[in-house]
Amino acid sequence: MVSCAAAVETWDARRILILFMVVERFKRGTALVEERFKRDGRMLPEDVTYVASWMEMDGLRCFQLIEAPSRQALAPWMARWSDLVEFEVSEVKTSAEFWSKAESGDA
Repeated sequence: MVSCAAAVETWDARRILILFMVVERFKRGTALVEERFKRDGRMLPEDVTYVASWMEMDGLRCFQLIEAPSRQALAPWMARWSDLVEFEVSEVKTSAEFWSKAESGDA
């Protein structure tokens, strides 16, 4: 018989996560975004993981790599920031994963 802890661990190991590139456009500059972030943090739902981010040199856009079980899982996070940020979300995969699947005909 499998223990409950082992079953949860097995489920977590098989859970499929999707990478998303999220482009944030700051509606009113960065000051209010910075203030909220310092006060409240990133405010991601539990099942969403921040991977990395990059800022444009002028600070008008931020590119974030986010991992989540679905695009819908991002909705609460985007709603928390929607007064200050416009979002563009694209599902992405690493180039190694893309080319591996392309070579096998699965791309």
